Amino acid sequence: MTSVNRVDPVHAHAQIAADPTAVLIDVRSRIEFDYVGHPIGALHVPWKEFPEWRINPGFVDAVRELLRTDGGAAPEGRPVYLLCRSGARSLAAGEELVRQGFRRVYNVEEGFEGEKDGRRHRSTINGWRFRGLPWEQG
Repeated sequence: MTSVNRVDPVHAHAQIAADPTAVLIDVRSRIEFDYVGHPIGALHVPWKEFPEWRINPGFVDAVRELLRTDGGAAPEGRPVYLLCRSGARSLAAGEELVRQGFRRVYNVEEGFEGEKDGRRHRSTINGWRFRGLPWEQG
């Protein structure tokens, strides 16, 4: 069985830009995706959704369908980069994709907002936004 590969945001951005078959999927909730912001070009499939925060039972099917309609190679063979707030939800989502036959799964470590600093603020130590990578808000 394949495992989830780990990559920092800067390398993820470069690898996605270099490979037209690669996709970046933001697995955060719709509220986070729209109002906190998201990487430009990221597709959205929530792993858990507010307010229940239960795992989305249709996550894998939604990713497969999204990759089919997005063109390119068979969904399970395409490079799939997953991102959440800090890297925890995206890792769990990636592990499920691997269990379901996806072979090229990457967790974007640090996530979009990164870890909390000493004042409990995010985006001040690490993460996609902190690294100055392209992003937008809904």
